[in-house]
Amino acid sequence: MVSFTKLFTAGLVATSAMAAPMEAKRASSGKRGAAYNDVTTVSSLASGGSISWAYNWAGSLSGLLPSGVEFVPMLWGPKMFGGWVTAIESALSSGSTYILGFNEPDMASQSSMSPSDAANYYMTYITPWSGKAKLISPAVTSSTQAGSGLDWFESFIGSCSGCGITGLAVHWYGNTADEFKSFVTKAVDTASRHSMSEVWITEFALNADISGAMDTAATAAFLNEVLPWLDSQSGVTRYSYFMCANNYLLSDNTLNQAGQAYVSA
Repeated sequence: MVSFTKLFTAGLVATSAMAAPMEAKRASSGKRGAAYNDVTTVSSLASGGSISWAYNWAGSLSGLLPSGVEFVPMLWGPKMFGGWVTAIESALSSGSTYILGFNEPDMASQSSMSPSDAANYYMTYITPWSGKAKLISPAVTSSTQAGSGLDWFESFIGSCSGCGITGLAVHWYGNTADEFKSFVTKAVDTASRHSMSEVWITEFALNADISGAMDTAATAAFLNEVLPWLDSQSGVTRYSYFMCANNYLLSDNTLNQAGQAYVSA
């Protein structure tokens, strides 16, 4: 749920703050990741060793991630087609092993594409890298409306069965742990039906936390329940809570109660 303008601006800030070359990173065996705009915040989550990967809704890493944290590039949408080849070649040569597809193409305020257009774009811009990286689907929302969410994905994959996609990416925003588990279970079943071995939950949060964690104790309680469950699900291979930023998992650049739960649950 991050707009192109917001991530582009944040990328410029991070670049000026940490003008250092990209380094190859070796991912740990964990599923837990960091969704960030400012690369300098990731060290707070990664200090305990529970974070193995990170992404910033973009194809390029600005600055440096902590040792052992793999950068995963994303092709956010059509606004980022320019410069994509250079960005992805750099990311792959620096150790990235996955590519994430478009950000919420089923949502008008995000990358907003029809399933058929998304399939054509995917085959043009992402499929050529099959064999050099594992390819993850566009990240769809948890909407249950016709033409959105997993329904959008079904139409997309029907036009993209030869795209080389090995994993399904989803986002979830809701109110309870039970709702979350039900949606993730459905996503895993959907991926399995299409012979996909991985489900990535690249954004998830309580509705109350979309604009910032309003009650970090409630967020911590939610995370303490769902994170061990996610770790026990063989069909879920990576996930990242929304998001690694101040007023979310951090306060004044340090872990708040929700952030402590995210790294320790």
